[in-house]
Amino acid sequence: MNDSPWATEPVPAGPAYDALVGPHTRPMPIVPDAAGRDFDDREARDRGAAADGGPPFRAETPPQEPMPSPPPPPSQAPQDASPPPQKKRAGRDLRAAIGVGVGLGAVIFASLFIVKAVFVGVIVVAVVVGLWELTSRLQEKKGVKAPLVPLAVGGAAMVIAGYVRGAEGAWVAMALTALALLVWRMTEPPEDYLKDVTAGVFAAFYVPFLATFVAMLLTADDGPQRVVTFLLLTVVSDTGAYAVGWRFGKHKLAPRISPGKTREGLFGAVAFAMAAGALCMEYLIDGGAWWQGLLLGLAVAVSATLGDLGESMIKRDLGIKDMGTLLPGHGGIMDRLDSLLPTAPVVWLLLAAFVGTG
Repeated sequence: MNDSPWATEPVPAGPAYDALVGPHTRPMPIVPDAAGRDFDDREARDRGAAADGGPPFRAETPPQEPMPSPPPPPSQAPQDASPPPQKKRAGRDLRAAIGVGVGLGAVIFASLFIVKAVFVGVIVVAVVVGLWELTSRLQEKKGVKAPLVPLAVGGAAMVIAGYVRGAEGAWVAMALTALALLVWRMTEPPEDYLKDVTAGVFAAFYVPFLATFVAMLLTADDGPQRVVTFLLLTVVSDTGAYAVGWRFGKHKLAPRISPGKTREGLFGAVAFAMAAGALCMEYLIDGGAWWQGLLLGLAVAVSATLGDLGESMIKRDLGIKDMGTLLPGHGGIMDRLDSLLPTAPVVWLLLAAFVGTG
């Protein structure tokens, strides 16, 4: 019994079929050979022709393997091949940043523990340079001309008055500086007077007035230790935020202000600053306790982060990355004062509450 599909249905014959499918497409009938095997008479005809020496009716060619397709050109390479992951890199020259940081630390510590007045001079220099950077960027990017001369003179007077006369002297110097800005700006045309004076008063409060609290920390009997605590906690907070955020940071803290800061980095800043605060209050500050250091470290981490975000807001408004280029690996003086300035009054206030101002 033949199970070929050709034998499952009778083959129609006659002109009707030829007219329908054509005479050349009509299937050949199946005939048995001498051994009783069924085969297509077309195959028999082919075999007979081959036996007579003629060409077969249908040349049987062995199946050929498909030709391998050529590799795609480089421009058509698969696009989903992801590049190997790259290691995270810091955004600044760390060697230069560390070198400059060590140099600044040496100047600060030498002036602190040799002659206090020399450190007051260091603060004055930092304030004047910071004011120059801020007013220069305001004029370049916004066309705001905050008067630099009264700002520099008034800023230096604020720091010295805060060191000599305390908070009262600082406020008096701040008021006189604002008045000097109003008068100085009157020597120029009245256009943009209000904008220029407002920027000047802001600069006077933001840079020299806040820096005055560092000079006020120095007036206590353990003043150098208080300044070291203030600087150390701020630096440790920034370092903890950078280290933890770089390694574990995934959730953005304020993406519209500073995309590099993460919530994990903030937790790192708090943890590092609280640990350092407990050690500083226990071993550096006269009459301090470790639990006070925990609160101090927490407050420093928050104020330093807010100060950094505030500076980032200013720079984003101005459309710049750094306030200056004076310090390789750091930017400008203002890029280093961003966390220190708002932290100074916080540390001064908490230390005054914990152990007094004497």
